[in-house]
Amino acid sequence: MKDSDIQKLIFIYNADSGLKNALLDSAHKILNPSTYNCNLCDITFGVFTENKIWKQFREQTDLEMEFLHKDEYKKQYASKFGNKFSFPIILAQGNGELQVFVSTEEMNTIEDAQSLIRLIEERVKA
Repeated sequence: MKDSDIQKLIFIYNADSGLKNALLDSAHKILNPSTYNCNLCDITFGVFTENKIWKQFREQTDLEMEFLHKDEYKKQYASKFGNKFSFPIILAQGNGELQVFVSTEEMNTIEDAQSLIRLIEERVKA
């Protein structure tokens, strides 16, 4: 998929939706952060609020973005695209298909919001 074909980026967290899950995730980030298994969550959100640098980028970019928890993704997209992805992941949607924009493996190596933003900007311009 060429970058000009990207209609939106879909960010999928390796976490389920709902208040109970959000509270458990926050507790996990505080009590045992080294074993928390959603680097996308860690980069874009602190324990309780959205990362300020990430929020500013998200609000100012022209890119259309959708943010889903893995259970929400499975409800919306799995019937059409199957369960072929691991999480966290960023997918690019265009021309009726989904392609990996940032893989789980790559996502897990990103250290902070600035690095994620730089990667997104580089790939969109490429």
